[in-house]
Amino acid sequence: MGNSALKSHLETSQKTGVFQLTSKGLQEFPEELQRLTGNLRTVDLSGNKIEVLPAAIGNFLQLKSLTLTSNRLTSIPAEISKLKKLETLILNGNRIQQFPPTLGQLKALRTLSLSGNQISQFPSGLGTLRQLDLLDLSRNHIQNIPSEVSELQAIEINLNQNQISVLPVEVSRCPRLKVLRLEENCLELSSIPGSILKDSQVSLLSVEGNLFEVKQLRDLEGYEQYMERYTATKKKFT
Repeated sequence: MGNSALKSHLETSQKTGVFQLTSKGLQEFPEELQRLTGNLRTVDLSGNKIEVLPAAIGNFLQLKSLTLTSNRLTSIPAEISKLKKLETLILNGNRIQQFPPTLGQLKALRTLSLSGNQISQFPSGLGTLRQLDLLDLSRNHIQNIPSEVSELQAIEINLNQNQISVLPVEVSRCPRLKVLRLEENCLELSSIPGSILKDSQVSLLSVEGNLFEVKQLRDLEGYEQYMERYTATKKKFT
C-alpha cells in the first residue's frame, strides 16, 4: 500500500481516534501509528499478514479496542498489560499458542476473543478481570479446564470445538456465568457435573456434538432447576 494512502489514513485517525486498515496485505504493525499513541482508541488490522505485535503496543494508553483477526500472530507481548483502558481484544484466527501471564492486568477488559488459534492450555490468571463479559476460546486445542476457572467473572464462556473430556465442578462456581458453550468436544454424559445444572447460574448450556445425546441431560440430577433458569431467560428476551 502506498505511503500517501497510509498518510491519509493517519490524518483521519488523528481526528477520529479510529485506525482501521483491513485486508491490505500488511506484513507488520504500522510503525507510523506510534505518532498517534495519545489519540487512538480503536485499532482494527484484521485480514492482514502481521506476524508480530510489537512491544510498543504498550504505548497506546488510550486504546479501548484492538482487533487483529486473521493475521499470523504466534504470541502476544507482555507489554499489552499496560493498556489499562482496553475493553475489547479480538485475536481470532491467528497462530497463538500461549499468553503472557500479564494478561490478567487488563482490568477494563470486557471481551477477550481468541477463537481459532493453537491454544492447548486454558489461559491462567484471568480471574482478576472483574469486568470480563465474554471469553471466547472456541476452535482451539484445549483439553482441560483448570479448577481456578471458578474465579472467572465472565458471563459467557465459549469452548466450542476443543478437545475437552472433563468438566470440573468448579465451573458451577463461576459467579456470573450464564452461557457455557461446549459444542463438539469429547464430553461423555458422566463428565457433566450435576452442580452445573442444579446449583450454578448457567441458563444456557450448549453441548451438541459430544459423546452423548443432548436429550440425555434430562436424566441428570438438577435438570429441572436448569430448565427453570433456561425458560426464565428465554421469556425475558421474547
